[in-house]
Amino acid sequence: MKLDEVKKIAEQHGIKPGKQRKADLIRAIQQAEGNLPCYDTGQVEQCGQLDCCWRDDCE
Repeated sequence: MKLDEVKKIAEQHGIKPGKQRKADLIRAIQQAEGNLPCYDTGQVEQCGQLDCCWRDDCE
């Protein structure tokens, strides 16, 4: 997913994207949704969030 799309999702959750990195924005979105903010933390196999919309892009 491109950064512009992530910024739009962030804004929908009341998060002001500013100059945040993509990974930081996604973690903020995850937290706002009540999920573990684990995107791009190397925990993809341990997070247990199989339906996560970021999973394909996560490492």
